[in-house]
Amino acid sequence: MSTGSATSPDFNAELVGKWGEPQEFVVERERLVQYAQATNDDLPRHASGELASPGFAAVPAMRVCDPIVQLMIPDAVRTSGLHGEQDFRFHRPIEPGMRLISRAYGAGVRPVSAGVTVTVKGETRTPDGELVVEQWVTVILRKATTPSAVGEDGPDRPVDEAVRAALPIATFSRTFDPDTTHRYAEASGDFMPIHTDDDAARAAGLPGIILHGLCTLAFATRGLIRETCAEDSTRLERLAVRFSRIVLPSETITTNVWDAGTRYGRRVYAFSTAVDDGSVVLKDGLIEVAP
Repeated sequence: MSTGSATSPDFNAELVGKWGEPQEFVVERERLVQYAQATNDDLPRHASGELASPGFAAVPAMRVCDPIVQLMIPDAVRTSGLHGEQDFRFHRPIEPGMRLISRAYGAGVRPVSAGVTVTVKGETRTPDGELVVEQWVTVILRKATTPSAVGEDGPDRPVDEAVRAALPIATFSRTFDPDTTHRYAEASGDFMPIHTDDDAARAAGLPGIILHGLCTLAFATRGLIRETCAEDSTRLERLAVRFSRIVLPSETITTNVWDAGTRYGRRVYAFSTAVDDGSVVLKDGLIEVAP
């Protein structure tokens, strides 16, 4: 973890360590089905809405995480912000009918070689306090600078480099539908124009509409559950990744999975996802699976 005593006055470090206001989210089966359909998740318990797809955990939490991110970032560089990393810790499945209470706080601000990262931690609980999901969301501001770090980064993802140098234990590919980004926007509630409006995407300097990072992760996660959890998503305890490149709906993603051994009684796997030309789009992927 990185710590420090001061940051650029442009970044709002006052939110570091301070919880924001909680928000309630009622889980509807139809919303779970919609999310599964948007991400082509055909696992029966997800497709039927019996359980939430793992990535759905971001839906209630982003309603409290994103406002804090926006408050921490100065206006001058806000449009340069990209979703850099995501780290989920799953404590129990999300099921239809649940009332979820989510809250978040600013975890830290940190200078990095590419700019500045802002990390927010969110947690989702039941009304009686049972922890459902913890997650760390990191945004990178590529045009920003700050003299020192305040607070902390997201959790480490330690994997021996020799693991990824070995042959993968599994490789699988996924493709997207022409309307994937529109379906995902509806299911997730993330209507950022670069994912649904070609003109807006090109105006932002992109080649066209790009996938949401969490949508790309959701497509990869479907295969990860098959290869590492024996199709039982309730065994998934951690899912963490760095988003390293944009993905276009026309591209195919291919994921490699490596066995990283056992830690704290859980099986650990590393993964990496690339597009057609070999460029890595999901980097330093890590999952932890219960026995």
